[in-house]
Parts: sequence; structure tokens; C-alpha cells
Amino acid sequence: MSQMPRQAALPTCPSCAEPLDAGDRFCGACGYDLSAVPSRPDDHPTLTMNAPAQPAPPEAATGPAGPTVSGAGVPGADPNGIPASGAGAHQVSGAGAHGAGVGGVATAALPPEGALPPPSGPGAPMPPQGSGAPVPPGSPLPPRPAPSSPSPASGDPGGADVPGVRFDRPSEPDEYALQAPDPRVAAEAAAVAETNQVCVACRAGRVDDDGYCENCGHAQPRERDHMEQESGPLAAVSDRGLRHHRNEDAFGLGRTALPDGSPALVAIVCDGVSSATRPDEASLAASKAASKSLLAALPQGTHPQQAMHEAIVAASYAVNALADEPATAREQAPHQNAPACTLVGSIVTPGLLVVGWVGDSRAYWVPADRSSPPARLTEDDSWAAQMVAAGLMNEAEAYADERAHAITGWLGADAYELEPHTASFKPDRPGVVVVCTDGLWNYAEAAEDMAEVVPPDASARPLHSARVLVGHALDGGGHDNVTVAVVPFPAPAQGAGSA
Repeated sequence: MSQMPRQAALPTCPSCAEPLDAGDRFCGACGYDLSAVPSRPDDHPTLTMNAPAQPAPPEAATGPAGPTVSGAGVPGADPNGIPASGAGAHQVSGAGAHGAGVGGVATAALPPEGALPPPSGPGAPMPPQGSGAPVPPGSPLPPRPAPSSPSPASGDPGGADVPGVRFDRPSEPDEYALQAPDPRVAAEAAAVAETNQVCVACRAGRVDDDGYCENCGHAQPRERDHMEQESGPLAAVSDRGLRHHRNEDAFGLGRTALPDGSPALVAIVCDGVSSATRPDEASLAASKAASKSLLAALPQGTHPQQAMHEAIVAASYAVNALADEPATAREQAPHQNAPACTLVGSIVTPGLLVVGWVGDSRAYWVPADRSSPPARLTEDDSWAAQMVAAGLMNEAEAYADERAHAITGWLGADAYELEPHTASFKPDRPGVVVVCTDGLWNYAEAAEDMAEVVPPDASARPLHSARVLVGHALDGGGHDNVTVAVVPFPAPAQGAGSA
């Protein structure tokens, strides 16, 4: 069954796309000037099946090789009457020519050798719709026109020879620029992220005001869980340990000058009594009060040993003040006792070493020349020390007893009697003073054991040495809070110290 050829689509206005009649110079709908619009190229296929023929120049259309063919239904002819045939074109005429209009003549190029003819019949594909004439079956596809120059009237950007693109509309960008973010919103989000602390355990939950993770419930490290400080030639490190839920130790460091201009180094270490109320507050208050008292008394010419005694008394007053609670607080918790702590301190000048203590925190002397013997500079206020002093037990037996660390002297409102201990020494060689709590000396009790743990360059690197000593306690089990201060002797001149 044969199929009637399709009529060619009427030309349209490049501005409003309304159909135009042949010979129109202006659009009847919008009045667009059609004389300024270049002739539209033919539609071209997505896939070329036959070799395209080379287009003939317009002036060759009127040559002697063939007649001029115009009109709708002629392949390759422009709707406005521009001829497409010329010299060298193969002409096929006849009443049965595919694609020929009524009374028209069709022209077609012969297909290359071996090419299959296009399908025909009821299921044959229809020619593409557009401004050009239909392509008859068996005819080659029209050649691509050369890119034309941009036309201000049509809005064609020019150079975009892409099939399926309308040349009468400007090309649209592939992507649209997103709106820039509001800097105020970004700043607020950053501020929220900074204020919200992330859990150190699960790395996802937010830490609540009580110090616990809202996601996993893990307690977060507190500021006092691990503290380090280096003040010129002396340094201190404090750590919570591996068994306690908080750090109840505290320390204070300082440097000052005596009236003659010679330097003086001050180190205070305090250990809160765990069985007392708020031991962490007691140790912090005592360390601050003692350090402040020493740094104020030494420049005024007070003897270092007397200054140490006064500093311990000042620390005792500061701890006693913590017991001044409202009557309602005492009624709600009548079983709680007053805050309490121990204290040990050291003052180092160019020719004098002074120590003072109350409780069982200790101070050790470790000479730089390890061929000289080290020494323990303090005596504990403890049950074990009393047993040894009374001759009832030797030191090994006393400290093996479960009552060994029961202290007999401390700072606090419920202490039996305040008895500050002070002692002064004049070492004849350089070395370091190790001021520490029982969290360290439990793992290096004898002076010889402590000397083995102290690094040889402790005088030059006090912070490193303090870290090594705390690490020794943690490696040994870390059953208690660990705090240690390393003070070189003699005191270096002002401005000297570790980098």
C-alpha cells in the first residue's frame, strides 16, 4: 500500500514562531522584519545513513547543467524559493518519483554502491518535521550547513552547530548559579560548633553541662585531670591516675628574687584527703595560699625557712575556711567531715634548700652526680612512720601494713593540732629536688629507687623529667592521683632555664 507524501511544513517567524506565507517580508503576527533574517538551514538528522553531498554554491543553481527547481515538496529547496540543485546534480524525473509534489520534479542523488535502500511502506519512518521539505525515501540526507554568523535580530549566539537546537533562541546555561550562603548563618553555625564539646569516647555525642556525654554517658576529662606547668627552670605535672574518677591533687609554682637580687624558686604540692569532704577544693586552696604567701614574703627579706612556716599556716587557714558552711548544709549531710589535704613545699636559692610539709607528701634530693647518694628530705605524718619512730616495727613491716598510709597530720578544720615541719639544707653539689605526692613515691619509695627513675638531665629538662616520673607511676598501676614538681639546685640566675 502506497503512502501519500507529506506536505512540507510552512515557514515560521523566528520571533513568535507563527506560520508565514511565501513572499512575506514582515510577520503578520508580530511585525518582525524577515528581510534581516538569513535563510534557515534544513533540519539535519541525528544519524547520517548516506554520504552527504557537497552543497553547491547558490550562483551555480542557475547554470546550464540543469533546470531550476523550486516549490514545496522538493528536497533540498528552501521554503523561500532558494534553489538547491545545480551543476553536476543527478536528476530523476517522473510521475512516480517519491517526494514529488503535484506537478513538481524531484531531484535525488544515487545511493553509494552496496548501500541498502531505505525502508518503504506503511511502517516506514516519516521524514522529520521542520521548516524544510520532506526527504523522499532513497534520497541522501541533506548536508549540514556551515555555521552562520550571529544575528542580532534572531539572538543566535553563533558557532553552535548542534542538531535539535533552535537557532532563533539564545542558548541557556547548563547550570544555574546557586544563591550565595548567608555569612551570618555560617557564623552562627560555627559558633554553636565551637561551644558544643564533643565526647572523647564516642566522638559523636554532645557533652552536657554536668560533664557527661548525652550519647554514651561517658564522663569527660576535667581540666584538672592532667595539668602541666613550666615556670622557667622548674616544672610540675599532675595526673588523675588510672583508678580515681577525679584529680584531688594540686600544685603551685613561682619564681621571685631575694633582697640581694639572688633568685628563689618555689614549688608547692598538695594532696587532698579522699575520706574528707571536697578534697579537690582543699588541695587547690592550700596550694594557692602557700604559693602566694611565699612569693610575697621572700622579696621582703623573710628567711626562707620562716617564710615556709608562715606559708603552711596560711594554707591551713585557707582550708579551714572551706568548712564554714551554712547550717542547713551541715543538717543535710551531718556525716560529712571538713575538707582536708596534705602539703609539701620547697624553696631553692643559690646556696640554700628549704622544705616544709604536713602529712605524707614527700621531697627527695637527687644529685646530678649519681655517684653521690640521694636522700629523702621529709618524714611522713603517718601511722607507719610513728611505728618506725617508736621502734615497734621496721620500715618494711610498717609500710606493708594496711594502716601504713593513715595520716596523723593534715591541713583542715578537724585536724588535732597543726604542726608545720620545716628543714633547711646546704647541698655541696648540683642536683634536683623532687616534690611529690604518695601517688608517685608508692612506686619509688626509697631514695635510691627515686634516683633511678629521675632522668640524668633533669636539671636542664625539668618538664620532661616530671612527665617521666608521672609516667612511671601510671605504668606501675596509677592507683592514686600523681603530682610531681622538679626543682633544680642551685637556683639558676634570673633569665636562665629550659627553653
